[in-house]
Amino acid sequence: MYVTATGIAGPWKKCEFLCLEPVMASKCPVDHSASQDSCPVDNNSNSTGTWTRLFSSSNRPNSNLPQNLSNERELSSIPKASDGNWVYPSEAQFFAAMARKNHNPQAADMKAIVPIHNAVNERAWLEVMKWEAGRGGEVCGGVKLVNFKGKPNDKSPRARWKMFLGYAAPFDRHDWVVDRCGLEMRYIIDFYTGRTDPVTNKVSFYLDARPALDNWEAVKMRVQHFWGKWIGSGTTQS
Repeated sequence: MYVTATGIAGPWKKCEFLCLEPVMASKCPVDHSASQDSCPVDNNSNSTGTWTRLFSSSNRPNSNLPQNLSNERELSSIPKASDGNWVYPSEAQFFAAMARKNHNPQAADMKAIVPIHNAVNERAWLEVMKWEAGRGGEVCGGVKLVNFKGKPNDKSPRARWKMFLGYAAPFDRHDWVVDRCGLEMRYIIDFYTGRTDPVTNKVSFYLDARPALDNWEAVKMRVQHFWGKWIGSGTTQS
């Protein structure tokens, strides 16, 4: 699936950023500490730097937090394992996370980077939910995101195979652990830069999400997905 700053690129259905209704929330999905109550940019990895490299308009150092950055945080549609939903970092938090990792962020870029970051994470959750559809998570109130880890330098086996075949390497990787009625499932999500619109010059992304082969449930899901995609069975969650 390709994602751009204004929605879905290519021949798929166009959509705007999700407008989230206010519900209970505490922290957001970037890992500011070892706590489970942290938000999705992982400050213990180089994930935040990938966004800087893709969108930064300048390479000038900028370590001081500008006063004009927003502190407002957008509520995601991603349920937490405890209460409410994850909350995305504000422009100021995103800038500070990048600065701490010496990625030389520019304040002017935050208004573009943060919404795109949020939209890509929303799309990633939708891709995970496609795999989870019909798996029984609705019985206990729905599938929930337990934790999140950015691994931009840890290439997955599928990514390495694609690179061997001559494809570009993913610019980021996330491992998301979800809870389905007590069963924890880990999902690997590789993020690729996709087609760029020649007219608007907007960058697009391709997301490759699938369950990690950590247990027999994941193996079964992968086999059913393959069978449905290539053999035509109706049992797939693709």
